[in-house]
Amino acid sequence: MKADWTFESADIARDFDNHVREQLPWYDLATGAIAHVARHYIPQNGLVYDIGASTGNVGRALEKTLKSRDAELIAIEPSAEMVKAYAGPGDIVQGCAEDFDYEEFDVAICFLTLMFVPVARRRYLLTRLLAHVRPGGALIIFDKVDGPGGYLSTVMHRLTIAGKVAQGADAKAVIEKELSLMGIQRPLPDEFIKSVRSSAVEIFRFGEFVGWVIEGE
Repeated sequence: MKADWTFESADIARDFDNHVREQLPWYDLATGAIAHVARHYIPQNGLVYDIGASTGNVGRALEKTLKSRDAELIAIEPSAEMVKAYAGPGDIVQGCAEDFDYEEFDVAICFLTLMFVPVARRRYLLTRLLAHVRPGGALIIFDKVDGPGGYLSTVMHRLTIAGKVAQGADAKAVIEKELSLMGIQRPLPDEFIKSVRSSAVEIFRFGEFVGWVIEGE
C-alpha cells in the first residue's frame, strides 16, 4: 500500500501548484471567488490571515488588494517543505494554526485546511478565529465535506473523481492518493460549520467541496 500522504515532502511541495489544479478542476475558480469575497472585507491597513497557506496561492490572488490598501498578510503553514516553497506576499510563519497567537483581524481564510486539522481541534480553532475577527470582517472557509447520505453521496464522490480524470490525472494515481489519505484527510460533517456559527452562509459547492463566509459580529 502507498505510504501515508504528507505535505512534508520536497517533491510534493515543488509540484504542489500543478498537482492541486490537476486534482481539483475548480481550484482556480474557487481561488478567484475567495479573492473577490475577501476584497469586500479588507480595509485600509487591514490584517489578513491565510491559514494553511501551502505555497501562497491565496496570497498571490490577494496581492493587488493588499498593496493598494497597505494591508498586512500573515500566512500560517505547518509544513517546513511548504514554507520553503512559499511564493506569496506577506510573512510566512511555520506553525500549527490551532496554537497560533492571533491578533484581531479583518479576514482569515481557511482554503482546504480544516480537513487536515485533527477532528478534536477543529471546533477549537474556529472558535478562536471567530473570537478574533473584527466587526465588519469575515472568516472564509472552503473545505471538503461528508456526503449528504444515501446514493447521492456516491454520486457526489464520483463527480469529484470524474473531475480529476477529466483534468488528465492518471486514474491509478487518483486511487493511490485516495488510499494514502486514510486517516490523514478527514472531511467535515456537512453541517459542522453551521453548528459552530449558525450565521455561516454557503457561497460555493462542487461535489464534496463547499465554501462558506462567516461575518464578524
